[in-house]
Amino acid sequence: MTPTGARIANIVLGVWLFISAFIWPHTQAQLTNTWIVGLAIIAVALIALAAPPVKYINTALAIWLFISVWALPADMPGTQWNNAIVAILVFLFSLVPEGMTTARGHARRRAIV
Repeated sequence: MTPTGARIANIVLGVWLFISAFIWPHTQAQLTNTWIVGLAIIAVALIALAAPPVKYINTALAIWLFISVWALPADMPGTQWNNAIVAILVFLFSLVPEGMTTARGHARRRAIV
């Protein structure tokens, strides 16, 4: 996956997280946490398109989202599963390396030996 693709995937996951906060029941704490973290993931991923080191903020947000699955009161296991899966995916996409570039700024493809 390309770095840009990973940032776009995190944007999509953030949008999904935001929407999911409103499409099924959440406790008040889960609802607030889910939509705020969703918006934060979107904002960070958009900024990371231009400033790649910012992507590590999404790493931290993913860790918090994963912890919050069990730290906040829950009504529905489906909500917990959704947030845990989104957290894992955001975490993984946030760690996609930027790759090597040449002096001209073009991505250099790595040969598989």
